[in-house]
Amino acid sequence: MPTKAKQGEESSPEELPALTISPEKVCFVITKAREFDVKDAVTESDPGSNPSDDRMIAVLEDHSDDPVVQELTSFVSSLNEDEQIDLVALAWLGRNDNTIEDWPALREEAARAHSTRTTHTANYLLGTPLLSDQLEEGLSLFGQSCEDFEDFEIHRL
Repeated sequence: MPTKAKQGEESSPEELPALTISPEKVCFVITKAREFDVKDAVTESDPGSNPSDDRMIAVLEDHSDDPVVQELTSFVSSLNEDEQIDLVALAWLGRNDNTIEDWPALREEAARAHSTRTTHTANYLLGTPLLSDQLEEGLSLFGQSCEDFEDFEIHRL
């Protein structure tokens, strides 16, 4: 009888379920989620100064026209439905309260949530605290790592 992998343990490749989203795409979302997570509250809504004079501090603040949010939302919107479902299920898997054996049930629940959700998948994910850490942990349970994709380029998708 095959042994079951526990949280933090990697299963052998032949035992792992298939992902419909590529690790490269997940790593891109992780990178962008980290950029989003470091944003700080807006301290001056309309500074009216030259960005070079204020040391470009505005790029670290969470403005409504944040290009990171726009890029991440656009990217997630471009994913097909199965990829979006996998992305949500990976985040849930990475919360450390499930194992890789729970993947089919997590994916089924994510599909059900996707079909009934009134908010966009990107908005849901952006509202998830520690999203990048959860995705990275979920991906590691599939034996994948973003270290392999440090030189990731969006045009390769």
